[in-house]
Amino acid sequence: MNATTTRGALLAALACVLVGGSFTANSVLGDYPYAGGQFLRYGLACLLLVPAAGKDAADRLRALTLRQWGRLTLLAAVGMVGFNLAVIAAERTAEPAVPGVFVGCAPVAVAVLLPLLDGRRPRRTVLYGASLVAVGAFTVQGWGRTDGEGIAFSVCALAGEVGFAVLAVPVLRPLGPRLLSATVCAIAAVESAAVGLLVDGGAWLRRPDAVETAALLWQAVVVTVVGFVCWYMGVQRIGAERATLFSGLIPVAAACTAPLVGTGSYGLAQAAGSALVGLGVALGSGALRRAGRRPRTRALSEERPPGVPQGPRA
Repeated sequence: MNATTTRGALLAALACVLVGGSFTANSVLGDYPYAGGQFLRYGLACLLLVPAAGKDAADRLRALTLRQWGRLTLLAAVGMVGFNLAVIAAERTAEPAVPGVFVGCAPVAVAVLLPLLDGRRPRRTVLYGASLVAVGAFTVQGWGRTDGEGIAFSVCALAGEVGFAVLAVPVLRPLGPRLLSATVCAIAAVESAAVGLLVDGGAWLRRPDAVETAALLWQAVVVTVVGFVCWYMGVQRIGAERATLFSGLIPVAAACTAPLVGTGSYGLAQAAGSALVGLGVALGSGALRRAGRRPRTRALSEERPPGVPQGPRA
């Protein structure tokens, strides 16, 4: 791994650890209207991201095609608003571990889907590493009570997680991580407001109390602003296939932070699962390969996955 891929791996890992911590923040927002919370989160994040988007942000947005705008709208609907709705719906009839296990399979889905969309074969090392990550995520979370409805919505959550990675790839290069994050946050805020008005009517938004305010600020500032930018910078450097491996750190981070608010414990199963996730990430990202055994040309081709821009525009 060269310096670019190392930075990309660290950025993707940091983003997923922050997202894992957001699950703990979600545990104190159970009484707050879902759509209103998402509107506040993404709306504030957009306001914070706009100044960092660059002076030519308006020109880059105007240059987007109608198809690219449609992709951005779908990305916000599926990978952000829809993903969170699916998790909430799944947890009505299933224990939280169930959607978590399905989401933990995202690295495997992305490792297969992206190469097929590019007209190439999945990389064996990435696929093996993704499988280890999925097993590790299952070990960390276990399997809980569920029914058909819970499984169906958990599959929707998996689709949202995969969509968040796959749909962003073609628009990452023209927009860059910061402008892409700001744009999808703005769209997600509008979509959340629409969902709130349709589902909850006038009760879709209320003033949060002190604890809810702290949780929403954490989600907006840390998880969304910092996490999204780090994630897309990581994808820009190492590609979505390898970056998605680090989503296995989400349940690990959630398991580590849950005891802080008394909503879970960290034991032997969580430690074993965390080790499997770490091994899978190391294998799939190429950290376990010894550079001395690889030809120079192959090493260079693997350090820059297909579809990754030639230079970060951040």
